[in-house]
Amino acid sequence: MIQNLSDEEVVRRNALQKLREKGIEPFPAAEYVVNNYSKDILANYEEGKEVVVAGRLMNMRVMGKASFADLHDSKGKIQIYIASDNICPGEDKSYYNEVVRHLLHFGDFIGVKGTLFTTRMGEISIQVSELTVLAKSLKPLPVVKTDKEGNIYDAFTDPELRYRMRYVDLVVNEKVKETFITRTKIVNAMRDFFNSYGYLEVDTPVLQAIPGGASARPFITHHNALDVPMYLRIANELYLKRLIVGGFEGVYEFSRNFRNEGMDRTHNPEFTVMEIYVAYKDYNWMMDFTEAMIQHVCEKALGTTSVPFGDKVIDFKTPFRRLSMTDAIIEYTGFDITGKSEKELFDFCKSIGIDVNESMGKGKLIDEIFGAKCEGNFIQPTFITDYPVEMSPLCKRHRNNPELTERFELMINGKELANAYSELNDPIDQRGRFEEQMSLQERGDDEAMFIDQDFLRALEYGMPPTSGMGIGVDRLVMLLTNNATIQEVLFFPQMRPEKFATGPDLKEYEAAGIAPEWIEHIVKAGYDTLDKLREAKPTSVHQNLNAYRKKNKLDIPAMQLADIESWKLG
Repeated sequence: MIQNLSDEEVVRRNALQKLREKGIEPFPAAEYVVNNYSKDILANYEEGKEVVVAGRLMNMRVMGKASFADLHDSKGKIQIYIASDNICPGEDKSYYNEVVRHLLHFGDFIGVKGTLFTTRMGEISIQVSELTVLAKSLKPLPVVKTDKEGNIYDAFTDPELRYRMRYVDLVVNEKVKETFITRTKIVNAMRDFFNSYGYLEVDTPVLQAIPGGASARPFITHHNALDVPMYLRIANELYLKRLIVGGFEGVYEFSRNFRNEGMDRTHNPEFTVMEIYVAYKDYNWMMDFTEAMIQHVCEKALGTTSVPFGDKVIDFKTPFRRLSMTDAIIEYTGFDITGKSEKELFDFCKSIGIDVNESMGKGKLIDEIFGAKCEGNFIQPTFITDYPVEMSPLCKRHRNNPELTERFELMINGKELANAYSELNDPIDQRGRFEEQMSLQERGDDEAMFIDQDFLRALEYGMPPTSGMGIGVDRLVMLLTNNATIQEVLFFPQMRPEKFATGPDLKEYEAAGIAPEWIEHIVKAGYDTLDKLREAKPTSVHQNLNAYRKKNKLDIPAMQLADIESWKLG
């Protein structure tokens, strides 16, 4: 395939070839042993200390017999000073003059050995005595420029390109890398908190015979060996509760879940949830546990509980506000859902402009009211408690009101962050709830739950009183890193497949009567489709191709105008 390369890409590929001609392998296989990192050097500077560092060559400034550049490693960056006399101590200065000055480019990976010193401008630097090429960059990175006032120019900001080419985004936009470092700190802080209680991290299946544990539309695949349909996990709840049945007191999992639903600023079809289940606890205990965990995460990952988000500051210091769903709906609509029939709820939704349909049961209608009129008002952390039983098919009925359940959701910045129950452990009640969900499926609700017969059987062996909680890891990271879109906290968010140009069909050029030795050069000269040749005047093509031949010193006969006029271009 003939690639359409930019002038800069051609220069870099020529440099690649010249390196090999000089006996320098641009992609060496051997281990390159480093003994220091930029951040550590700057924090613990020792004049004259010998160091070995590796990273990307950035911002090179050639000044005759010496050059300055920045070396970016995994922890930061440090200036390097390359003088011809230092890396070429003998008479032969060709390594500096030919390799360093002309065959190295912005973005190349190199390793350097040298000693630490401070420049006259006071900048800690490495005086290089050895330089090793570790990987040649064949495509140029975007050059982001900052002026003396701190204004940024030519920034790599297009979201489509940034998400598709996250590897470039991470290199040129430092704040992006910081977001993902913080994400890891958040997850580690959660693990530390759970482990301090002695709870066990586990793994459960991603491929499931029944998509249980949540109301969502699943992705469907097929298991060839078993010849059965399978579903990508929408939740791991039912498997974790099986482990409680099996005798574990506390289990948790960072679960990659998949829901075949819409995509927007806060939803991605593939996302991460942490779910935890603890025996002998209820949702009141879990509220205390959850707010303590989130405060711990903020303190460990960020060093503060006051977190800026957009134009707001969210305070994660405990305790959080607690409000029942019934009271929340009354507060923001004046409508009391207590004891209301499905028709009354449906009519109320219609009366206040909420789009509903006949497939929706009481639970879905109440959820629509809360989502449309209440949810967005809860900016500071607020536990919404005591959901109607129709909304919570896996949740234990409220001990004081059988029409409600012992459930809470944690609302922050107008969005649900966590969901928790006193888990339903009565297998007879659970079977009835599943059957209600199946009736909703029959009415057209494609998000209603399936009946999981094995889970019901597990409950029949007995599950102790248990509380469970799930928290959206991606949403938590968004909140704690001040990012308004979920795509900013996922390394590789879902996008439409990219279409790559496969290059022209060379057989079409041959069929048109073009000499084979000229075809590649005609394409590289800019005529990468026959349509471009058809649209151009033969005299213009003749001049351009012979100019290209001369510039690139091609060892082929000159193109004749008569040849061009004889081509069968249609």
